[in-house]
Amino acid sequence: MNYKQIYAIKQQNQKRILMACPGCPERSGIYMLTREENGFKYGYVGQAKNILGRLADHLNGYQHIDLSLKKHGLYSAENPTGWKIDFMRFDSDLDAQEQYYIKLYADKGYQMRNKTVGGQGQGKTGLDNSKAPKGYYDGLKQGYKNAQRDVIKWMKHLNVRIKSNKPNKIQEKALNKLLEFIEGENDISIS
Repeated sequence: MNYKQIYAIKQQNQKRILMACPGCPERSGIYMLTREENGFKYGYVGQAKNILGRLADHLNGYQHIDLSLKKHGLYSAENPTGWKIDFMRFDSDLDAQEQYYIKLYADKGYQMRNKTVGGQGQGKTGLDNSKAPKGYYDGLKQGYKNAQRDVIKWMKHLNVRIKSNKPNKIQEKALNKLLEFIEGENDISIS
C-alpha cells in the first residue's frame, strides 16, 4: 500500500468519525469511547494531540480497542450497540486529564477497556491483569513443545535404531538429535 492509499483511507475514516461525532477537533485533548450492550457498559479513554486523527487511526489499527471498534462499529440509529464518541479539548496536562477521565468512567460503572490507568510518563501502571502479548518466537517455542510432546507419545510404541550395521557420522548425528529432542523420557526403547 502506498502513501496515497494510506492517506485516502485515513481521510475516509475521518469522515466516518465526523458523521458519528460532528465537531470532533483536529486539536489536542481527551476522547472517550463508550458503548452499552445487554445491560453492560464499556468504556475507553485516550489522549491525542489530534483527536480526529487518532480516532481515525483506531479504525484502521490492530490494538485491542481498534479491534473492538471494527467488531462493534460506531454508534448510529442502525447500530445502537456501537461505540459512541465524546471528547474534551485540553492543550496541556493530557496525562493527568486522561487518568482523571479513566477513573471517572470506571466510577460511573463502565468496564474500562484501557490497558493502563493512563498517561505517557513514568509510573504508568496497568489497569487490568492482562497477559503479556505473545510474539513470533513464543509461537515457535510452543510449536516445538507441541511437536516434542507428539513425537514422545509416538515413540513410546516404536523402537528406534540406525539401519546399517556400520553407522556413519551423519546417521549417528541424526540419532543423537532425535535423542536430544525426546530427552528425559526413560520409557522409550532405542535399539
